[in-house]
Amino acid sequence: MAEKILVVDDDLDSLKLITLMLQRNGYEVTAATNGAQALQKAAAETPDLIILDVMMPDMSGYDVCRRLRRNDATKLIPIIMFTAKTLIDDKVAGFEAGADDYLTKPTHPAELASRVRAILLRSAAQRQTKAGRGMTIGVFGAKGGVGATTIALNIAAARMLAGQNPIVADFRLGTGSLGLALGMGDSRGMANALSKPLEEIRPRNIENDLVTHSSGLRALLSSAYAKEASLPVNPESGAAVVRALRAMGTPIVVDMGTFSNPFFSRIQREMDQLVIVIDPITITLAMAREQLQEIDQERPVNRPTHIVIVNRAASGSPLSWNEVERILGREVRGNISLASELTTQSLVVNVPVVMLQPTAIVSSQLIKLSEDLHNIGRLMVARETQT
Repeated sequence: MAEKILVVDDDLDSLKLITLMLQRNGYEVTAATNGAQALQKAAAETPDLIILDVMMPDMSGYDVCRRLRRNDATKLIPIIMFTAKTLIDDKVAGFEAGADDYLTKPTHPAELASRVRAILLRSAAQRQTKAGRGMTIGVFGAKGGVGATTIALNIAAARMLAGQNPIVADFRLGTGSLGLALGMGDSRGMANALSKPLEEIRPRNIENDLVTHSSGLRALLSSAYAKEASLPVNPESGAAVVRALRAMGTPIVVDMGTFSNPFFSRIQREMDQLVIVIDPITITLAMAREQLQEIDQERPVNRPTHIVIVNRAASGSPLSWNEVERILGREVRGNISLASELTTQSLVVNVPVVMLQPTAIVSSQLIKLSEDLHNIGRLMVARETQT
């Protein structure tokens, strides 16, 4: 997903020129023509960057900047002041108000684009440093066969399409199918990583255990060989693998299998967000309700668990979205229709659905789920950096 930039300028011609330049460079742009509108949009939309004019009739850019810095919701957003005021005192006033950079008009579009890139890169690096790790998303099925692996794979693939650096990991030793879905021959990476001494499970030591799909998506895979399931299990090794992975990319999307996975209890504590995948039938909901109650006792309230419904033609008479929410007593995050020829075709050609046909309905559903999780993750990081 493209970075969002709020441009604030009462000069409509200048506003249009800056907007056009930013859009040509791949950014999403939202605009405000006065200070009050800028404050409202900054708080409501939490842009990645604000380009702020100084001379505006209702409120100066300096005052807008000060108010943004006093508001907990906006105080960390980087600000570039872009104005015709060229005196040294003006620049000093801008920096004292809280600006991160100061550019004077007219400026060549290439210089403005360069400053924007530099500020965004620095801001992203600072957020990552403060957060200390990549975002982790654990996906599991309330029971086997509900489509959790497909959901996990496509969440990761959608984040890659959005320009992130995801890694998808399969913790289902002996029953792994991610490698089969991706057409990858070597699926022993997870077993290799887990077999290392605990103190040696570090990013540099498991780098060679990752495989890279033709799309560029990186994966740490389990095989479908039954003998792999009999390997000695040390849950702490599983947690160490997750910690190593989140130093190597973001997000880390983990296929956790089901609640009965021997690694589940330990590695779920390493997950920033959990996704439980269900089909909308009574038996599955009864299982999900019991699992969610146990998970709620172990996870802090600021680490969300999301419900995703997968609809398949073979599910019989499915319950409605509202009925699912009533039975489970919580909101549903997404409703995915996997009963399509496209999902079957993706397995045949070994390409995730969202990459095979991004504009299809099921792809739109999966991409929206991925974006929702990403945005929730951004809010979680922002809260962590403020504490």
